[in-house]
Amino acid sequence: MKLLKGILFSVLMGMVCLFSFSSLLQAAEGEYLTAIAGCKGCHTKEEGATPFAGGHALKTPFGVFYTPNITPDEENGIGNWTEDQFVQAVKHGIRPDGSYYFPSFPYPSYAKMTDEDAKKIFGFLKTVAPSDIANKEHEISAPFSWRWLQAFWRVLFFDDTPIDPEERGKYLTHALGHCSECHTPRNQMGGFIQDRFMAGSLKSEPAGKVPNITPHADGIGEWSRGDLISFFESGMKPNFDDVQGEMGIVISQGTSRLSLEDRAAMADYLLSLPAIATPKD
Repeated sequence: MKLLKGILFSVLMGMVCLFSFSSLLQAAEGEYLTAIAGCKGCHTKEEGATPFAGGHALKTPFGVFYTPNITPDEENGIGNWTEDQFVQAVKHGIRPDGSYYFPSFPYPSYAKMTDEDAKKIFGFLKTVAPSDIANKEHEISAPFSWRWLQAFWRVLFFDDTPIDPEERGKYLTHALGHCSECHTPRNQMGGFIQDRFMAGSLKSEPAGKVPNITPHADGIGEWSRGDLISFFESGMKPNFDDVQGEMGIVISQGTSRLSLEDRAAMADYLLSLPAIATPKD
């Protein structure tokens, strides 16, 4: 009997340890995915502010959008959200109340990630410290502030075709890293100009000056694979100039946290894109 009890206890403890290890592994995966998805950088007001508590200002041609609190606070964050509601928000741009998010939230890119990865991100966010910082109202005027108009925008521009996560570089760069959200120019309605994918925008265009990151001489055509891999880690360009501002946050909070293999996969993907020239202002 003592032997049987000992065996049962050992089995039980083994199951507990296995469950704990599995939970820790899933949390670590969620944290990794959250980094490349840029959640902390976008949902933290400024350096030194409460992480993930929102308030970061996104200045656009349509007005200023303020990112929401995504800590597990039940009143001001996502503490009362279900896993399904989180997936609907991140991948489909639908709020828990059924209304639409504005595409300043990069759900058109996140739509291409797997449900499993979205759930892992949610799992990690539930582990961060809750904050009761209230969300700030966007500073946008009508008609751009009318959420119901997003239904028409989605018909014109929303493409939720998934990307195979086995295409690692494309998946990280496009679905999770959402690089095209900034580096692909938009038309006057905020839709992507697809024939200039990743080719940046001009100072005279709605988003202002954004670098071309296609392998054209106007973009990263003179960068080597090693240059890109190093850039994703340090933010240092081949000319020894380092990035600042929003891209600096992308590096420090996102790509610098990636493994060498994943940074290399992103570099390979960008260098495989069609080389597109930057139009002249």
